[in-house]
Amino acid sequence: MSVKVEKISEKYWEAIAAIYRLGIQSRQATFETDVPTWEKWSNNKDLTASLVLLDKETHRVIGWAAISKVSNRCVYQGVGEHSVYIHPAYHRKGYGKLLLGKLIEHSEQSGYWTLQSGIFPENKASIYLHKSCGFREVGIREKIGKLDGEWRDIVLVERRSRKF
Repeated sequence: MSVKVEKISEKYWEAIAAIYRLGIQSRQATFETDVPTWEKWSNNKDLTASLVLLDKETHRVIGWAAISKVSNRCVYQGVGEHSVYIHPAYHRKGYGKLLLGKLIEHSEQSGYWTLQSGIFPENKASIYLHKSCGFREVGIREKIGKLDGEWRDIVLVERRSRKF
């Protein structure tokens, strides 16, 4: 299958939300329990640095990656927290690595020198994906939040750009 990457925009929201919903339902991707509206979701995203992965023939969204600024303080303006979601029908086919690689490239062009993410320790595939793209484990944040009434840990990963 041939794919292409485009900037995230509201025209893709229905497909983005559907993929996000699947991640929420897995209970292995996020602390969120409901898909927000486009307005709420996009409000804290850097849409200029966030991407969708599309099937070139069908234009179906098969994945998305978004960056949020970690702080409004000027000293952190190049640090972003990111999320990567691939529709389950496309897992283990290299699309996650392709999309994360494009996100890294695009983020550096947008002035980000550090990307970070919190991953549930049980999500071994995501941890492996991130390590394969140059991320390192910074540590475990123990009992950082509750999901379904249970405390959950996250593995904090980060990648520093070599361009800055």
